[in-house]
Amino acid sequence: MKTRYRLFSLFCWACALLPAIGVIGLVVFLLRQGWGGLGLELFFGDTPPLDAIFRFAPVWDGIWPACFGTLAVTALAALTAIPLGLFCGIYLNEFPRGRFSGILDFCVNLLAGMPSILMGLFGFALILFLRHTLAPEAGTGLLLSGFCMGLLVLPYMIKSTQSSLGGLPEDLRLMGAGLGFSQSQTIRYILLPSAGRGIMSGVVLSIGRAAEDTAVIMLTGAVANAGLPRGLFDNYEALPFFIYTVAAEYQSPEELQHGFGAALVLLALTMGLFLAAHGLHHAMEKRWKRG
Repeated sequence: MKTRYRLFSLFCWACALLPAIGVIGLVVFLLRQGWGGLGLELFFGDTPPLDAIFRFAPVWDGIWPACFGTLAVTALAALTAIPLGLFCGIYLNEFPRGRFSGILDFCVNLLAGMPSILMGLFGFALILFLRHTLAPEAGTGLLLSGFCMGLLVLPYMIKSTQSSLGGLPEDLRLMGAGLGFSQSQTIRYILLPSAGRGIMSGVVLSIGRAAEDTAVIMLTGAVANAGLPRGLFDNYEALPFFIYTVAAEYQSPEELQHGFGAALVLLALTMGLFLAAHGLHHAMEKRWKRG
């Protein structure tokens, strides 16, 4: 019996170590392949950095426009997914369940399993529909990519909110009623702060997925050498699209090293967004505690 228990424990430890080993191996590989390509030239090419940042000159052979485009799409996706996912998760867990709740839950599960390429096709079809009906001048761009990316990551927010609230003990709801709170006040002042860590996990997952997905942006607005977008309806560049293009069409080892350098930048960008999400969580937790 003890031998079986030890084997089971060893197997669990091995399974727990595998993700950490995978992440460390990936980071070491990217550092070895892309570290030499890091530098101002990777970001701005031959353009002076200040001229590139303040739009005084275009950047043709650097990834600065792709970094800007990735951040913009991620921000638009977060603005779409976080409020919708939060309130939808609250509705599914805290309000009386009926036929509509069951249908909504099924739709969320269906959306969670949808391949990203289908979401890109949905955005492309949406633009074609608008061109033939309400907006003949409609085209792909930042806003469409952010909206479609927001829909893609929306189930992460809904499910994390729903499961975080569902895992709270019933005593917290009774405590709200005992204090004379209405249901909305109980959710606002007791349940959401208690479920904050789980909800922020959904935010982190959503942001990470929005920053790295390629299939959606390929069909909704990302193009090569678009430069910095001047508005929400302009085409743009993005780091995942840049990495995909370099990996498929590189002509020299230097170009491939730029691709690995861009992958390192994307990894650092994603980690920065994760840290920002955790900082936002702590700020919101303090605000909730102050009431």
